[in-house]
Amino acid sequence: MPTDQSSTATAAALLGESPLRILVAWDPANDDTGGTEALEFAAWLGRSMPVTVRVASTLLRPWPASLNKSGKKYKKWRKNEAEACAKAVEKALTDVELPRSQWDPQFSTFADGQNEAQLLTDEAERFEADLILFGSNAAASKGRFLAGSTTDALMHSSPTALGLAPRAVKLSKKGVTRVNFAYIDDRADENSPGLLFAAELAAELEVPLRIITFSPTGLSDVTLSKPKGMSSELIDEWNEQSLGMLDLARDRVIEHRDFIEVETEVGSGRGWGNAVDSLKWKKGDLICMDSHPMGTLERVFVGSTANEFLRHVTVPVVIHPYRSA
Repeated sequence: MPTDQSSTATAAALLGESPLRILVAWDPANDDTGGTEALEFAAWLGRSMPVTVRVASTLLRPWPASLNKSGKKYKKWRKNEAEACAKAVEKALTDVELPRSQWDPQFSTFADGQNEAQLLTDEAERFEADLILFGSNAAASKGRFLAGSTTDALMHSSPTALGLAPRAVKLSKKGVTRVNFAYIDDRADENSPGLLFAAELAAELEVPLRIITFSPTGLSDVTLSKPKGMSSELIDEWNEQSLGMLDLARDRVIEHRDFIEVETEVGSGRGWGNAVDSLKWKKGDLICMDSHPMGTLERVFVGSTANEFLRHVTVPVVIHPYRSA
């Protein structure tokens, strides 16, 4: 079972005296990542806490790995690409109103290779990033999130926490105004390290914490003609268990940080879209989620249920790597 100390240590790594180190995955030439949502996400976080931002642009190399990278033509091409990216990044960071004081001295990097997920993982390690931010694939509906291939790969392997921004997301000018912790499946545990991290974050930012869970099949699916049927009994049992779990989670948070405002809610509806939309969302909302356990590996891993949930979120999400006790 995770301890308070491990969760507090995790939060301290992100909320310590040093600025939050944010790596933004952004490529102005790529339709999948060329939107500015990830950059806006970084600027939004910067309104609430100290941050240092670096933007990483990557290119999937179409030529063989055996190409002579020491050749003059390659070096010239790479230099030109890096300069073009830096120019575009400088303009984009200015456009999203991220103060220069929050830019890393090396605010733009460019890398090419045959595995973009690995290129970003390597850059995050060099930068000692606390968080890697991604925007949505351009094919997503406005206000929804759809992972591109590189994002999807890291959602199943990243040792660094990930931040995901829906397409054309609308963000509060005041920064983060409420932290949400989402229980997505039946692994709900009031001792979840992610829950205690969310409590630490809410306490640090002096904002409320909302603990939420969902019924994607919907309590309203019970037929009026058979209110006492098997379906009704199962839903009643689920509802009772969910409310009980939320009460335990709330008590655990108050025990951990008794001075923050905590509320709990259940989102219900026919399918994930209606369940998520049944809750009221604000422009200042941030969702925190745990990763699915994968042995002892400290990695982000998004299971199928969480992946379906993410397709319907309308606010930014932070997913933490799974960490065993």
